[in-house]
Amino acid sequence: MRFWFARNSDVPIREQIVTQVVLGILCGDLEPGERLPSTRELARRFHLHPNTISAAYRQLQRDLWVELRRGSGAYIRERRPNAPVSSAIALDQLIANLLRSARELGVSLSTVHSHLRRTLASPPDHFLLIEADEELRNIIAAEIRQAVTLPVTARGLAVCGMHKELEGAIAVTLPSNAEAVRHALPPGMELITLQLRSVPTSLDKWLPAPSDALIGIASRWPGFLKSARTMLVAAGFHSDRLVFRDARSRRWQQGLKDTAAVVCDFVSGKEVPRDCRVITFPLLSETAIEELRHCQKFVGAPFTGSL
Repeated sequence: MRFWFARNSDVPIREQIVTQVVLGILCGDLEPGERLPSTRELARRFHLHPNTISAAYRQLQRDLWVELRRGSGAYIRERRPNAPVSSAIALDQLIANLLRSARELGVSLSTVHSHLRRTLASPPDHFLLIEADEELRNIIAAEIRQAVTLPVTARGLAVCGMHKELEGAIAVTLPSNAEAVRHALPPGMELITLQLRSVPTSLDKWLPAPSDALIGIASRWPGFLKSARTMLVAAGFHSDRLVFRDARSRRWQQGLKDTAAVVCDFVSGKEVPRDCRVITFPLLSETAIEELRHCQKFVGAPFTGSL
């Protein structure tokens, strides 16, 4: 294994030794049972203090990465420790794996550097929702905007071929479109598939269903109305006590004030008369929201939204 040291770095030499050995183990450059260079050898080769190297080897032994054998040296243990590695070491491992893969592909280090520099020069700055159904697209986009602070744009599948529109975008889509969108996007562009919320789970707190309650269901998306009918009837609501309203129609709010509550999507809920009790059913799962927020944190944008 090859070692290298930055003497003017804020990272102590001892920590540099530990990190490089751990990375060598994780990346497969150091095999179980392999002997590490002796303290004297490393000290002579790199002009390091022997106590620094000994301290690094003792730390590796405490963390169960190596085994110190009296009079023989330091050896890589047969089994890796179960404790998770630090985020810094995990990141270094990713970089090491990237460089190894590039080397195996015959890609030069300068080419890797050039591509990384170009990528990092234009970091993602907005979410791009790709969804074929316009009404569903508007609902999901509104939910995303409520949950994150990064800008959100929403387009149909045709956007996959518009390179200008894709610049700086974090592409997201729903499971129903995932395969088609992934195939249409440029090679190498990341796509996040957003999981939908479980309807039965969302209905739990409203069950058992009141037998005489008049319930309104309103949405601009036909799929919401269809799914709501199926799930509410299955949950015990009588079909005669359900009032459906297509929010794309004129005067669709009429009659809703006579209902006990109006079940609606995130967008239509804002248009329901104020004197109605509104039950908004978000379509995106909590897992999807957390994934969006995690992605936003990764690109360095603050989070102030809620859903």
